Amino acid sequence: MKKYLYGIDFGTTNSALAILDEEKNEIVDTIIIPSLIYFPSVSSPNQEKYVIGENAISSYLSDNMQGRFIKSIKQILSRSSFIETRIQNKRYNASDLVALILKELKERADKIIGYDCKKAVIGRPVFFDDDNTMKDTLAQTRLNKAAQNAGFTEVRFQFEPIGAAFAYEKTIQKRESVLVADLGGGTTDFTYLILDPTKVSSKDRKEDMMANGGIYVGGDSFDSAFMWEKGTPYFGKNTIYETTPGKPLLVPKSLFANICSWDKMNFFNGIRIKKDIEDYYYYSGNDPQFKNLITLIDNNLGYSIFQSIEKTKIALSNFDKTNFHYNKMGIKINEEIAIATYSSIIQKDINRISNYLDEFLANNNLNPNNIDSLFLTGGTSMVTAIQNLFKTRFPHLKINSGDNFKSVAKGLAYSGYLFED
Repeated sequence: MKKYLYGIDFGTTNSALAILDEEKNEIVDTIIIPSLIYFPSVSSPNQEKYVIGENAISSYLSDNMQGRFIKSIKQILSRSSFIETRIQNKRYNASDLVALILKELKERADKIIGYDCKKAVIGRPVFFDDDNTMKDTLAQTRLNKAAQNAGFTEVRFQFEPIGAAFAYEKTIQKRESVLVADLGGGTTDFTYLILDPTKVSSKDRKEDMMANGGIYVGGDSFDSAFMWEKGTPYFGKNTIYETTPGKPLLVPKSLFANICSWDKMNFFNGIRIKKDIEDYYYYSGNDPQFKNLITLIDNNLGYSIFQSIEKTKIALSNFDKTNFHYNKMGIKINEEIAIATYSSIIQKDINRISNYLDEFLANNNLNPNNIDSLFLTGGTSMVTAIQNLFKTRFPHLKINSGDNFKSVAKGLAYSGYLFED
């Protein structure tokens, strides 16, 4: 019987699984799915209790966006405040939710090889939450439990940027000192290591790992910043209301902070906050922009608006300008966005990444002139401001990249040496 190993990159936005034939040391196939779960609004005996990946989107839309749609699950792994959530009269903790995605990946892969594979190297960010040891331990414990729940009995963990590095190592011809930047939806991770094509099959690579670090900033941060600057004005951020005639007040900005990130959308589930929103609407004279906020909340349109933001971000990775467009249930947005405007909106987050990179280089005594290669991976690496950051910081180096969505999973599959402990 053949021996197989899965490399799993569980991501904030997408998750990938690479199947490695251990006897041939070759990747058989790589699967990628969106990290999405949808629980239908009404569950019946003949209906699936939940839908994973790309099918979650279509099911969510066909169900008129009435069920429970969950994305960016990776971000709750490190949050001790998240204990559980109740869906369809069943309790789900963080491990339970993550396990649903891992199980889907495993089932698809098992069908390809015709074998129940129990062995996996699972990627993890260098820091799940900005160098916080307690949160980091909590996140990995939860991720390990999720892997067990999904059917894996032999599990090892590898830093995601190291996985990306091992994928890159397959493409080089000589020994190189490489800085790897893995820019995902939730985190940005850096690793500096020595890669050598003659050591691809080596069992111990510990001595080649020179430095690693990371920061809790990624593509979701950019989307939140964009929503705050360009999205919230269409949902009444500047609405004026009067409970006392002649004393106008501005609707609290805190309301709109809670539509700028997916995980905070549940803030509006409470009866009291819904009553407050209805009062603001009434005392604003039924402001039409504020009505959009009520429509957004009542019709669970959060995912669809962030889809439009994502499309805008992707388009600006290739063009100098595009339109931020949204038209659903009376909410109409059609605003031209220039790349300079977008870059300005996300500049605070770009600065955080830039400052952390400076610290990473300084703390590890790394001279940019001594770095042979620069390898960028992850969907956020394609953002123009990110590309410009690295071109400016390392003008003497070409930016190398692989498949931004599969490189990490493939490299993780090549990390079988972790089982030799």
